[in-house]
Order: sequence, then structure tokens, then C-alpha cells
Amino acid sequence: DALNKYYFRLETSGWERLPEETSLLIGNHSGGSLTIDAWTFVYDWWLRFRTERVLHATAHDVLMAAPGLGDYFRHCGVIPASRQGVTAALGSGCDVIIWPGGDVDAMRNWRRRDEAVLGGRMGFVRQAIRSGVPIVPVASVGGHDTAFVLSEGRWIANGLDRISGLKKKLRGTRLPVVLGIPFGVTIETVPTHLPLPAKIRTELLDPIAVDKDPERVNDHAYVNSIYLEVQTAIQNGMDRLAKLRRFPILG
Repeated sequence: DALNKYYFRLETSGWERLPEETSLLIGNHSGGSLTIDAWTFVYDWWLRFRTERVLHATAHDVLMAAPGLGDYFRHCGVIPASRQGVTAALGSGCDVIIWPGGDVDAMRNWRRRDEAVLGGRMGFVRQAIRSGVPIVPVASVGGHDTAFVLSEGRWIANGLDRISGLKKKLRGTRLPVVLGIPFGVTIETVPTHLPLPAKIRTELLDPIAVDKDPERVNDHAYVNSIYLEVQTAIQNGMDRLAKLRRFPILG
């Protein structure tokens, strides 16, 4: 609570846009391998709704399988970002948030800190159709000021992949070069930095209804149109929030 209030000075707006019905939230996230904006938003949701409205965050299979960390995530209600897990959570009446951009989004270069990168991953649209729930875009800025991603590290990941098949093991395409404290410049596979006290702003945006006809999951043009609508909404939200920032970190 103190970190949210005084360290990251979190501001979350748009709660009034959240539908009363179960929803699939789709957001961007930032900060290298330590996506603080995801943690702060999920915690803010908990403070607002407690057990009255449960939100399940999702995480990469590699993180869920990590000793200690995976157990902690599961204890906090985090579920794997899989069709089975998300379908079960939505089916039980719980909200779910997915960050489809994954490592491509979280590990983008600091110069692209205000860019929404969903990576062309449209599975969340099909998930919303199958589950018959609306999509609520969530925009956030400031997380990428908690650490400075100097390079996305694609060339490092490609080189190591040729030697050891790293991409398949980590299910990722990035090994970011990050400037942070206390170790300075590092290559991150797991968090090696303490997040800087950057101001984080997050906003829930207008919900987007999807066709509940299950056949729509095979309509690529329709799925793509919803994907682009969600990405555009998040980008517009990020642009609006970024205009409130006067200086990096300071907010």
C-alpha cells in the first residue's frame, strides 16, 4: 500500500467504465522482466473490490513454473495465460486481465515507452468470443520509467538460441539490456534491478463488446478488427496519459 501511494504514486482512473458483468481486461505492461504497472494495478483492484469482485492476473508459463515465485503467484490468484485457465476463471464469474504483448511489450526499448505493443497476438479476442464477455482495454504509462531498457536484446536472444535453443526454453524472443540499480547495466532473464520510483498512471477504458456467436472465432477479418480496436484504444489512452507526464520518473 505504501509503495502504491508514496513510491509509485499510482493514479488509477476510469473505474466507472467497468461493466457490471464479468469482463476480460486487456492491457499493456512495461518495465523489463519486472512489470510494476501490472502489480500496482492488480493490487489497486484488490483494494477497491476485495473479495466482492475477484480479478485473476495471468502470467507466463516460465514464471508460473519458477520455484518459489510460481507458488507465490498461485497463492495470489495468478493463473497461467492459457485458454484452459482463462476459460475456467471467466466461466466461474471472475474477471481476468491479460497482457498479450508479453515479453515483446514489457521489454521494448525505453524510447518506445509510450507505445502499445500487443505483438499481433489475437488469442484474447477469440477468448472473449468463446466466453461471451466484453473486452475492457487498460492503458498504463510510467512502468517503463522504473528501469531503462537500453536494448531489447533480440540479437542476444537469437545468438543464444542458435547455441542452446533458448527461445523454446523461455518461450520468449527478448533478452533486454537494462540499466538499473544496484547492478548498473545487466542482461535480464529474471529481475536484476530495483524499480525506480516512477509515477504510474493507469486508466480503464470504454468496454468493447464482441459477437458471442462462436463461429466468429474463425472469422479472421472480424477478429483482426476487434484486435485493432483494442490496440488503438490502448494507444490513445497511453497518449493521453503520457501528456500528463512532465519529466521521466518524476511524472
